[in-house]
Amino acid sequence: MSPSRSDTRVGESSASDPLRPADHADSAGGDVRDGDGRITQPQLGVVGWLRWGWRQLTSMRTALVLLLLLAIAAIPGSIVPQRSADPNGVIDFESKNPGLYPVYDALQLFDVYSSAWFSAIYILLFISLIGCVIPRTRHHFAALRARPPRTPMRLSRLDDYASTTRAVPVGAVPDAEATRIVEIAQAQLRRAGYRVERYDSPATGTRPAVASVSAERGYARETGNLVFHAALVGVLISVGVGGGLTYTGQTVIAEGDSFVNSLGLGYTSFNPGRFVDPEQLPPYSLSLDSFQVSYVPVGQAGQGMAGDFAANLTTRLPGNDAEKQTVRVNHPLEIAGDRVYLMGNGYAPTITVRNPAGDVVFREDVEFLPQDANMTSLGVVKVADGLAQQLGLVGFFYPTAATLHSGAFTSAYPALANPLLTVDVYVGDLGIDDGTPRNVYALDTTSMTQVTGRAIGVDSLKLEPGKTVDLPNGLGTITFEDNTATGGAEAVKRYVSLSIHRDVGAPFVLGFAILALGGLVTALFVPRRRLWVKATPSGGAGIQVEYAGLARGEDPAIAVAVEALRREHEASLDTPSAPTRPA
Repeated sequence: MSPSRSDTRVGESSASDPLRPADHADSAGGDVRDGDGRITQPQLGVVGWLRWGWRQLTSMRTALVLLLLLAIAAIPGSIVPQRSADPNGVIDFESKNPGLYPVYDALQLFDVYSSAWFSAIYILLFISLIGCVIPRTRHHFAALRARPPRTPMRLSRLDDYASTTRAVPVGAVPDAEATRIVEIAQAQLRRAGYRVERYDSPATGTRPAVASVSAERGYARETGNLVFHAALVGVLISVGVGGGLTYTGQTVIAEGDSFVNSLGLGYTSFNPGRFVDPEQLPPYSLSLDSFQVSYVPVGQAGQGMAGDFAANLTTRLPGNDAEKQTVRVNHPLEIAGDRVYLMGNGYAPTITVRNPAGDVVFREDVEFLPQDANMTSLGVVKVADGLAQQLGLVGFFYPTAATLHSGAFTSAYPALANPLLTVDVYVGDLGIDDGTPRNVYALDTTSMTQVTGRAIGVDSLKLEPGKTVDLPNGLGTITFEDNTATGGAEAVKRYVSLSIHRDVGAPFVLGFAILALGGLVTALFVPRRRLWVKATPSGGAGIQVEYAGLARGEDPAIAVAVEALRREHEASLDTPSAPTRPA
């Protein structure tokens, strides 16, 4: 008989390539080779490449890589100031790094979490997780409905195996006794939380009857794994959708002033989410009645350190009575779905500027920004109208003024013990007439002339609460108002910086995070295992009872589980039972 085509290929392959096994056979169609004898790959085509790309994207390996990339991509958001959380920090970065700022801005490092590259990683991870979870969920549901696998023919081949031989009681039928033994094991495994299935086989020819039970448990492990990944998808959805419905704003309120939750009235900065309508903010108002802070007294360890901060507010909602509430650090106020956080505080001296005729052209509580732990504070006043020239004032406020050896002033203690205000005066163009936005806490002196201050050898203006001094060049007067004259508790008002935050997705993120943690713990600590018990009558030698176990994945306790099953099963068999059926 002549050799077949496949036989010829086997012989030729083995002879031409000794590294191939002797029984190697090529495909029925033979190799596809080009003119040089090289094997060519089949053409995938557009659909084939799309299918290949989808399989790569939805693999668990890709999901883990994308999750790692997302964590790495979030690092710049914690290093570089973000416009959504710290707009003043972005402005400060621009002023200190004018050359580096355009590069960072082009790379969207000031808007990391809404940047194109971060969103791309986010969306790919979202798709990858969904592509991983859905097929595995279908497969898992099918496995949950499936019967435990059949008992292997040779349990002794398994690593975790034990056996024993039991004598047949007098008057008992061996097959019935084997069935009774397996029934006891079946009940025992069911009580232990296993899914069980009987696989008995009758005697055939020389083969004796066999009674066996197959048990498995640990499907909660895969359930926990799927719950973990589904919860991650939930976290991504909550962060994405919740971020679009979230807004964050900052405001500064001095004692006696109010804040209204309206974009055009109360906010110093406002960063809305993609789906937030600034015209539909929940209506409410806040009034700062007083700000209380305690400092470690002089002479004690840590003198001057701040203790408790408390902003006493009056809140008002439409249709409700006013309520007295208090905001502390890490204890936000919740109102109309918003959370109000206490972020900072400082002094707000009341400054009045009059023209030569005595008319008031400026009167405000000016927020001074603290520069050190003793509340040495810097503030800026801009008077655009009412005087012969535009006026800019740069002032330093010292709650407890003290003089250094150099003659300069400093604050020796953060509380009001010896308040003093020094002012440097600038005249010229403030740069605000053309509508260009300016920082209210900084003075652009490019087009201005300094008329007082140490830099030009002219003493700065010095004011104590209730004092008035003349401005240079006959421009008018400036008064440092004493707040106690109008019923205030202290000579100088305090102010607080509040952050108002609305996060719709936070409860969902927390819920999915807890669900993910529970799924992860379940997936890590629930073992997946299968156990078998088989009883085989062996003629006059009695009944051979075999126990075996097989772990699905890592399960260092599988041998212990098999031994415990054997020990408890034998103890159950030794207890008295109902009379057996006679032979």
